Amino acid sequence: MNGIHDLGGMHGLGPIPREENEPVFHADWERRMYALGRQLLSARIFSLDEFRHAIERIPPSMYLGLRYYEKWVIAATGLLIEKGIIKPAELKGLAPIKLNPTFTVGGRPNEPISALGHGAAGIRPRFKPGGKVIAKNVNPAGHTRLPRYARGKRGVIVLDEGVFALPDAVAHGGGVIAQHVYAVRFAARELWGGEASPRESVTIDLWEAYLEPAKGLRVNGRSRNGSGRS
Repeated sequence: MNGIHDLGGMHGLGPIPREENEPVFHADWERRMYALGRQLLSARIFSLDEFRHAIERIPPSMYLGLRYYEKWVIAATGLLIEKGIIKPAELKGLAPIKLNPTFTVGGRPNEPISALGHGAAGIRPRFKPGGKVIAKNVNPAGHTRLPRYARGKRGVIVLDEGVFALPDAVAHGGGVIAQHVYAVRFAARELWGGEASPRESVTIDLWEAYLEPAKGLRVNGRSRNGSGRS
C-alpha cells in the first residue's frame, strides 16, 4: 500500500534527528513491549507481515508523531482486538486507536490466496545473478515490500537469496506463495536522477513477483531493454 510509512526518496521532511549514544530502549515499557511482541509472533497470534501491515495502518496524522515502540503497542493491540483475543473494555479505560481498514482478498478477510507449501524443492528461479530486471510499477492496495522509489526502475540481480513466503499474501491471511527473493542493485542515478553520484547504488531484497525481465519489455508502446531505451 502507498502510505505514510513509505517515505523513501521524498523531500521536504527536514533532517533526520540523531541521538548521540542512543540507548536500545528509552523506557522500561519499551523493553516489555519488545518482549511481548516477540512472544506474540512466536505463538503465531499474528505473522510478522500482519504486524508490519498493522503499523502501516496507523492513521497517517498520528504515525509521524509516534515513537518506534508506540507503533508496536498500537499495532499489536489493534490486531488482538480485530482477532477477538481481547476486547476494548479490557484495556482498563484506555481508548484503543482504531487501525485503518486492511485490504481483503475477494472482499472476504483471510480468504486463502494460494498454498504452495513452505518447501523450496522444485521452485526454480526465474532470474539469475547478472540478469537485468525492472521493478514493476504497481500501486497495490495491500501490504508489499516493494518500495515506491524503486518501482519502474531498472536494476541488476546480484544474488539469489533463496525461497521465502510472499509478504503480500501472508499479511492478509492468505496462504503461502513461495518465491525466490533476489538482491537487486539499482544505480543511484536510476533511482534519484542525474544529481546522484554515479559511484553509488542501492541494493534491495525483492520477491520474484515484483520483477520483470528488462530485455524486450514494452513500456508505453516503446521497447526497453537492459542497455537503454528506444
